[in-house]
Amino acid sequence: MASTRAEEVAEILWELKRAEKLGTFSLIARRAGFSAGANGRAMQTCMRTVRRDWPHLQWWRAIQDDGLIENDSEQVEKLREAGFELESAGDDSTSINELDAHIISWEAEEAAEETE
Repeated sequence: MASTRAEEVAEILWELKRAEKLGTFSLIARRAGFSAGANGRAMQTCMRTVRRDWPHLQWWRAIQDDGLIENDSEQVEKLREAGFELESAGDDSTSINELDAHIISWEAEEAAEETE
């Protein structure tokens, strides 16, 4: 049985897919109503549950706050398949080009909806 946190994160991943955006662990956790934890540990736990219980969701849209992704990981493959440009960020990590342009801003979306 999935946790309430994991269910909330699953809903947010669906939002990210519809918006074709990415979200950092802290942004997603805050939107779901909890703290991402030290080094994103609470989010990492949620993500393991999401991947197990909802394998069809685009879990790879959730990235660590520093934007770094382990080289040769499944997440790097999924991001490339989705058309994100990646670059080496050192010996064992990769980053997303123009990361800020790909991160969702719920505040901006909500403000736009209020003006419509």
